[in-house]
Amino acid sequence: MDALQAKQKAYAALIAQKQAERANLNNQLSILENSAAKLQLDIDGVNLEIDRNNLETKKIQLNLENTDRTIGQEKIHMANLLRLMYKQDQVSTLEILLLNDSLTEFLNQMKYVENTNSEINNSLDTLKENKAELELNQQALADKKKELVALQDQLQGKNDKLVAEKEDKVFIIDQTKSSEQAYQSLLMKAKREQDQAAAEILSLEKTVRDKLAASQKTRLDNSDATMSWPVTKNYVTTTFHDPDYPFRNILGDHPGIDIRAAQGSLISAAAAGYVARVKFDGTKSYAYIMIIHNDGLSTVYGHVSGVNVAADQYVERGQIIGRSGGMPGSVGSGGFTSGPHLHFEVRKNGLPVDPLEYLP
Repeated sequence: MDALQAKQKAYAALIAQKQAERANLNNQLSILENSAAKLQLDIDGVNLEIDRNNLETKKIQLNLENTDRTIGQEKIHMANLLRLMYKQDQVSTLEILLLNDSLTEFLNQMKYVENTNSEINNSLDTLKENKAELELNQQALADKKKELVALQDQLQGKNDKLVAEKEDKVFIIDQTKSSEQAYQSLLMKAKREQDQAAAEILSLEKTVRDKLAASQKTRLDNSDATMSWPVTKNYVTTTFHDPDYPFRNILGDHPGIDIRAAQGSLISAAAAGYVARVKFDGTKSYAYIMIIHNDGLSTVYGHVSGVNVAADQYVERGQIIGRSGGMPGSVGSGGFTSGPHLHFEVRKNGLPVDPLEYLP
């Protein structure tokens, strides 16, 4: 694990170095290659964690079996002691005295009874301790099973991300035919789309709120701004302002999160509100839906491959608003993307904030 982490740091340094350099085709391909290599190390690391988890699970299971055996043995021992005590309880102190030839034998017999009582108490204490240990091991086993599920989900997410970044590299090479001029043209188009979308979103924030405030039909004041996941809760492949975002040197800091979602997955409104903008024309240009919510919040759903709503429409939380996309070269994907996913932004008074702080 230490060796893997050292290699991961080396690749992270190479990625940061390339991101700091001028954006060109070779640099971008190097970033994607290094990112893929780092992801493979991440996958190897998760596999190691899974192996360690499995070994720890086996250890706990062995402890459970040993504790069960100990408890069983203690129960048999206790039963024997209780049977002995029952027999002794049938004999009075006078009978014990009369049946023994001397006072010494009588005292020895009484001491034996006392020792038996003490051993029963000790056995009871041992049983209680073993029962407590059994419960701890059972809880530890349940925790390990949960941890394993989380690790397997993390592994699947990283595998998907690795596949996506390899597809990105193939897409860029295919689109540019290894031509620097074609790459610069693709870069400019993607940057223009990104800047235009960011400017539109910021401008619409105030315009639509002013329009709603002036109208009599607004329901925002009474709507709940509590958010839910816009697609089925899944692995987040790219976080807010993610330093490992492969297109950071092209498009800048990542203003939202990317949620793994199959191409064409249903998208639902994260909260109730008014649709401020539907940017979708059926081409490969970057497509998105923006919704205005209560409490100065708004949400943006990017790389959409289909839409079910229109501007000015009021939507309830959970209402279907479109379909996800993100497959390189597909409808609504834009110039640069990272495989099938939903790009999801939350904005507070027009400025991007971390969506994970608002999601359950």
